[in-house]
Amino acid sequence: MDAFGVAVVGFGWMGRVHTRAYARVRHHYPLLPLRPELVTVAEEVPGRAEEAAAQFGFASATRDWREVAADPRVRAVSVTAPNFLHREIGVAMAEAGKHLWIEKPVGLGVGDARAVADAVARAGVQGAVGFNYRNAPAVETARDLIAAGEIGTVTHARIRLFSDYAAHPESALTWRYRRERGGSGVLGDLASHGADLARFLLGAITAVTADTAVFVPERARPAAATAGHARAAGGVPGPVENEDYVGCLLRFASGARGVLEACRVSVGEQNTYGFEVHGTRGAVFWDFRRMNELGVSRGTAYQDQPVSTVFAGPGDGEFAAFQPGAANAMGYDDLKVIEAYRFLRSVAEGTPYGATLRDAVHSAAVLDAMARSAEHGTWAAVEQP
Repeated sequence: MDAFGVAVVGFGWMGRVHTRAYARVRHHYPLLPLRPELVTVAEEVPGRAEEAAAQFGFASATRDWREVAADPRVRAVSVTAPNFLHREIGVAMAEAGKHLWIEKPVGLGVGDARAVADAVARAGVQGAVGFNYRNAPAVETARDLIAAGEIGTVTHARIRLFSDYAAHPESALTWRYRRERGGSGVLGDLASHGADLARFLLGAITAVTADTAVFVPERARPAAATAGHARAAGGVPGPVENEDYVGCLLRFASGARGVLEACRVSVGEQNTYGFEVHGTRGAVFWDFRRMNELGVSRGTAYQDQPVSTVFAGPGDGEFAAFQPGAANAMGYDDLKVIEAYRFLRSVAEGTPYGATLRDAVHSAAVLDAMARSAEHGTWAAVEQP
């Protein structure tokens, strides 16, 4: 069993998720030929990297990610830093010969995502991107049912991603709300997952028409470093520069139609993520909050055809690596363990498994088309990378 040095750059909530995934991956996949070792963690906020090293067992800590790129012990890097750093760090790590697991949306636009994907390809390293919802066993089963024609020819779909993480008026004006550092708002944060799910399930998206809005126009500037979705009551207000909401119509290469809607300020909605896909003979339904269930309608009745709830089980996706029988629950962190496994398997075998940097480019191209459409009030073609 080969020891395999890994590093994490950026140690907010997502950095912790990646670290836990590395720690757990061989518990669930004991035959994985690589044994990840936590070599170093980089975080610019004073003291945070040292705290991470003490808590999780990294061998060293630094405030400068460039030291990670130069460290010969590190063979793979997780990049969970803010969006504006994705391109610079991602390209540098690939050029240093490090395999790359990077969080979506991979930069501030399709140009950044393509630059990182191209650097990974030139360097001959493996690259993975954090589109975790496609890893849910029920989602993979839905894809299989659709591909097998179990619901007939797909006619239309709806993808929704509603959350309240930014709904509080005292939410701090962090990098997420600034164009220079966050790029888009809910487009990059949530709709990127929606674009990936739509393509994963139904194939290429060729055109979109979108509308966006900012519903909380000002937020308070934080007085100190923040993590996650902190509040900053009483801080000096500043403008929110990117969108809280997007509603979008989709056209697929197959001829199917779709609706994608995402919002980060939806009071009463907590991680309301999911999809409904309709075909000429049936439909499939999935809700992240009931992650291990899939609603399925299929048959020949057409009118008044019932919907059955199917529980994910050992025959679905990677379910068997976590639970022994159907209807035993899996959770969000398990999806990132699957992601870690597929990333490390890609490295071990030299063949991509799971979501790749090219998938990130496709998602970013859809987001860029949404932004152009919202700006000009017209349909926008989606570049096919």
